[in-house]
Amino acid sequence: MKKTTILSLDGGGIRGIITCIILRYIEEQLQIYDKPGAKLGDYFDFVAGSSTGGLIASIILCPNEHRKAKYSIQKGLELYAEKGGDIFQVSFWERLVNPFGLINEKISQEALEKNLNDFFGNLELKELIKPCLITSYDIENRRAKLFNSWKARINTDNFYVKDVCRATSAAPTYFSPVQIKSLYGQIFSLIDGGMFANNPSLCAYAEARKIPFAEILKDQQKTDHPAVNDMIVISIGTGIESRSYSFRKLEKAGKISWVNPIIDILMSANAETVDYQLCQMFDTLRQQNQKNYYRLNPSLKNASPAMDNVRRSNIENLIQAGLCFIDDNRNTLNEIVQKLISNKT
Repeated sequence: MKKTTILSLDGGGIRGIITCIILRYIEEQLQIYDKPGAKLGDYFDFVAGSSTGGLIASIILCPNEHRKAKYSIQKGLELYAEKGGDIFQVSFWERLVNPFGLINEKISQEALEKNLNDFFGNLELKELIKPCLITSYDIENRRAKLFNSWKARINTDNFYVKDVCRATSAAPTYFSPVQIKSLYGQIFSLIDGGMFANNPSLCAYAEARKIPFAEILKDQQKTDHPAVNDMIVISIGTGIESRSYSFRKLEKAGKISWVNPIIDILMSANAETVDYQLCQMFDTLRQQNQKNYYRLNPSLKNASPAMDNVRRSNIENLIQAGLCFIDDNRNTLNEIVQKLISNKT
């Protein structure tokens, strides 16, 4: 039987450029060793994403007229490199009257919403080519809201992809919360899924366990409702956060001083915890299957850890951080490529 291939993409704002650089290398190797013009969406059975990872997942799974992957990951990289400055732009006046997003959201949502509308148009969640899981959090009902393209085909939980991407990107203090409406008329008030699952790998595992992949993908060599030993999980981060916080500065800090550190710590800590949990799960398997979990999370090198630093110099530093990771981990990445080829539907 073929393994179920799962791609999980962390949140991280403009740092999603690092994710795109790593995925571009994998895609280029697929084109060399399997098929010219190969696209990632045709090699993964399930894609999960939080925040910026949810946006990349949506790009990967966009359909062409034959219900195959429409876009190369290069399209995602271009979106960040070319439109990032527009999306994350903060005016000089806003920096003066609203430093650090203390009064209201740091960044206006108009540019983000315009770019999402221009890119995805009226594409519906159920039209994505493979099952996916994109995270957000419902602030009124106080529970996770998980967008699943497979479920959108069989129940009323269908949305425009542009609205799903807006919801998963609504990081507190950066973008305002958003109200979106399902295509059946139900309204949800949502914020960034990175608040509880910045690394959505464990959510992806749990959701994949419920999916009849052989039936959906029309491939009897795939396993319905796969267990952990039936999976290959590739989890990609947006750079290891190594910024430390001074005990003396935070010892008697008030609420305002804790705003940025608490969001940063929550997002990086839950990503690290999920990685630990998945490592433990795969370590219980036979030796051959233990090697089917990959966590790819580069050092940021000279890049800023900020999710909204869109200076040209920082974008170049993010690209270089991704390229450096590829150079240091080429054997591992090539191993992933070979597994994707052998497990392709």
